[in-house]
Amino acid sequence: MKHFTSIKDISDIHSWIKEAKKIKENPLKNKNLGKNKTLGLLFFNSSLRTRLSTQKAALNLGMNTIVMNVSEDAWGIEFENESVMNGTSAEHIKEAAAVVSQYCDVIAVRAFPTLKDKEKDEYEQVLNAFLKYASVPIINMESATGHPLQGLTDAITIAENSTKKRPKVVLSWAPHVKALPHAVPNSFIEAMQKMDVDFVITNPEVYNLDKNITKNTTIIHDQKEAFKHADFVYAKNWSSYDDYGQILKTDLDWMITKEKIGDAKFMHCLPVRRNVVVEDAVLDSKNSLVIQQANNRTFAAQLVLKKILEN
Repeated sequence: MKHFTSIKDISDIHSWIKEAKKIKENPLKNKNLGKNKTLGLLFFNSSLRTRLSTQKAALNLGMNTIVMNVSEDAWGIEFENESVMNGTSAEHIKEAAAVVSQYCDVIAVRAFPTLKDKEKDEYEQVLNAFLKYASVPIINMESATGHPLQGLTDAITIAENSTKKRPKVVLSWAPHVKALPHAVPNSFIEAMQKMDVDFVITNPEVYNLDKNITKNTTIIHDQKEAFKHADFVYAKNWSSYDDYGQILKTDLDWMITKEKIGDAKFMHCLPVRRNVVVEDAVLDSKNSLVIQQANNRTFAAQLVLKKILEN
């Protein structure tokens, strides 16, 4: 595997999950695989789990890591071609990506969408610029439209906790005070479409996601109906896709409660706003998997790095 930028880069999700579980059993087994190799982690946006888990994954493989908050610590980067750089941007991505490639053997990039220009966000300008101008493998640590490290993590977590051959998994929209991207739900959907699960999406009608992502997945606009017989409930907010980036529904009637989900296991990528997205009674219950999910971020990232280093 040359790059990891999408769930589509996973050839066989079942074999990947099996390999991730083995890594989790002995995280330091391949501690010499990355010896004398350097992972550069470039953050155009803030991060907690992604930054720490990916860095720890690299250390488990014996890699050196360099971390940069690009928006704060670097020159302003220009991404447009043939631009006259007489504004705030001082360096073009052509030079920046080429230079970082000389310092790092693998580059991981995190860059959120604007949520203002759908066409530009879907073009994945930042991620694609690194793919084009860098000369080393690229890892997507969340882009405008996808978060494949999280999607892989979620698949691992469901596989670890499932007691049925074909569990029912529900992705539910939940309220939030801010307009949030579609990256996490997109990659979760793509991961579930690769797994043997009964997968359902539930959201208010004004929050339907991109049909090119959801495809033939069942979408139910009645949350209570969707939750019937659910084994896993994954909560996530996202802003409108059709009225791009807008918040169209702000009331709390879609908040996840213990009464709604019963004995289903609860999942969320974190960070999560308590008693807005989900009530305390769910997060603090034995059925909450959010801490285990966060732990699995390391092993998902370590698996991806391992496959790139082996290549």
